[in-house]
Amino acid sequence: MLINNIKFNSLVFLMIVFISFSLKGQTNETSVKKTIYKFSIKEEIAPPIARMVSKAIDEAHMLKADFIYIEMNTYGGAVDAADSIRTKILKSKIPTWILIQNNAASAGALISIACDSIYMQPGSTIGAATVVDQQGNQVPDKYQSYMRKKMRATAEQKGRNPDIAEAMVDPDIYIEGIIDSGKVITFTTSEAIKYKFCEAQVNSLDDIIKRNGLNNYQIIEQKISFMDKIISWLISPYVSGILIMIIIGGIYFELQTPGIGFPILAAITAAILYFAPLYLEGLAENWEILIFITGIILVAIEIFVIPGFGVAGISGIILIIAGLTLSMIENVGFDFSISDNDQLFKALLTVIVASIVSLIGSIYLGVKFIESSLFKKFVLSTSENNTYGFNGINEKEKTLIGKTGITVTLLRPSGKIEIDGEIYDSTAEIGFIEKGETVIVNKFEASQLFVSKAQN
Repeated sequence: MLINNIKFNSLVFLMIVFISFSLKGQTNETSVKKTIYKFSIKEEIAPPIARMVSKAIDEAHMLKADFIYIEMNTYGGAVDAADSIRTKILKSKIPTWILIQNNAASAGALISIACDSIYMQPGSTIGAATVVDQQGNQVPDKYQSYMRKKMRATAEQKGRNPDIAEAMVDPDIYIEGIIDSGKVITFTTSEAIKYKFCEAQVNSLDDIIKRNGLNNYQIIEQKISFMDKIISWLISPYVSGILIMIIIGGIYFELQTPGIGFPILAAITAAILYFAPLYLEGLAENWEILIFITGIILVAIEIFVIPGFGVAGISGIILIIAGLTLSMIENVGFDFSISDNDQLFKALLTVIVASIVSLIGSIYLGVKFIESSLFKKFVLSTSENNTYGFNGINEKEKTLIGKTGITVTLLRPSGKIEIDGEIYDSTAEIGFIEKGETVIVNKFEASQLFVSKAQN
């Protein structure tokens, strides 16, 4: 009987301990505060947005957030920037929610499909991812093919219908009951829910939180500093193009009018504003900046030291373009595998177009400046003539014809001679004449004495 009581009491004790640990575990689980990291994509998809998204996701991981929440409203933008954002989201280990507040078109659709959960507000749309140029015309098929496969691969990775994702780009794809050939897919909220490209229709983040059963949570929103805004502004393609124009234009004006100072100061300032944000973002590396500087030095040597225009000048121009272009592309050392050909082409096109526009503009402005009244204040525009008593010829030097002198320097063929204790510029008529030789003045032309070696 005693043994049975002991067994019973032991069993009761173990049950109490088990229940206590279970309740404690449940209490700890419900009391743990979940962290939701929030940021927005509500502008044209471009390098500045890609930069801010990358910083946001890195910060979310640093804070060990439980969820990433994105609010989106965009008509799209650059494919390379969208692909950079897509890749960052796919590699993230934190579950990602996205709320489409009106539009997720083109590049925005690609980014949305990369997220783990898509939510849409009433009246929103997703799709229409055909690649177009700035005029809205479809670009060649090689770009469409790239976007199609990116959409398909992203949908496959997230368990969504890859045919539908591809049909958001390609109007030739026919999916029975969904889309006819000749049209690209754009889903409304209800259609996106029906074909599993949206989890649910919601109005706000609060609705998403309730759907995911979170009771204890905190929301941390991305804070964009003033410096971040400046850097994002400077690395935008338009601003980069303007800075390149100032760099090239400043160098051109300085080479045409050395010593003025302002053009080269403008070029140096523009170069700093161009390279500094790219360097801080890890795009421009030391060697890329170095080849740009080397290119400028070679062009200057070609113009000021070496007559004509040859290898040094051409090499300098190539290095300048290469330095500006490569600084805009992601790379690690000399490894550019993380960038694609489209990024290289766009960077090169930006540099070349900006350089050509700058040179044409500089030449035009140079002509206009010479013709302006401001330029006339800096140069002598009047001429002196005999009427006003001006005579540009030193009459004294005419009297030296027939006299002898001593060469003070080597005449090769020009140099200096001494006659009656005074020094004159002179030119040897035949060959070179060594220093210390006796010479005779034969003639005086164009303000120059012409001499020959005197006969002993």
